[in-house]
Amino acid sequence: MPSASALRIHIERVLENRFPAALSPMPQTVRETAPVGIAEIDSLLSGGIPVGAICEIIGPSTSGRTCLALSFIAERTSEGKVCAWVDVSDALDPESAAASGVCLRQLLWVRCTRASAPAKGKPWSRLDQALRAVDLLLQSGGFAAIVLDMGDIAAEHAAKIPLATWYRFRQAAEQSRGCLVVLGSEAYAQSSADVVLECAPRGASSHTMLQGYTFDVQLRRQRSSSAMGVMRKPPASTWTAPNAWAAGAAS
Repeated sequence: MPSASALRIHIERVLENRFPAALSPMPQTVRETAPVGIAEIDSLLSGGIPVGAICEIIGPSTSGRTCLALSFIAERTSEGKVCAWVDVSDALDPESAAASGVCLRQLLWVRCTRASAPAKGKPWSRLDQALRAVDLLLQSGGFAAIVLDMGDIAAEHAAKIPLATWYRFRQAAEQSRGCLVVLGSEAYAQSSADVVLECAPRGASSHTMLQGYTFDVQLRRQRSSSAMGVMRKPPASTWTAPNAWAAGAAS
């Protein structure tokens, strides 16, 4: 009876013209990452958010998801790169973004509003506008990072986004080498997302005034990590976001 190695060599020789290296594992490649600017998060992600991929940052309101995204955009714009923030609910505060280090000159802010013009008998919703804007931005290229902020959108509405849309976004992000960061209460992109971070609030620190907030973060999904499937608990970390306005008041 032939050994396992001999049998493997025989099968590969038979299939080599149709399926090269049929039984050989695919070579692992080191994916380019972009730092978030928070040491704990960059360590958790082994360098940062993957470039040319979808990253979902999920959690309830006040869970730190927006702070995390602003830190990432601040890092990218500080390098002179152009970014975009697609604001479904028109909730972004530019002054807070600037206080977090975002260079507003390098940021395109897409504010979705309720359109009055009907389309096929129904008005366009803000979510429809946002998805179309993301599609155009990804296809146009030139954006180092695009944030799709669906944090205030009901989960039952965002869950209706077709999986084909997320797959198209994933392909476009890979081709344009831009990062698509999706903020929401739940994960919606499923297999199209390379990374899913789940945020949760822990507490606030204060003395005479509010100093900052502490958040918990769990790595729910990381496509490039083979260890995720065998871990009983997902990797987690804790980080503190300082109150940007406290430093200004102190000075």
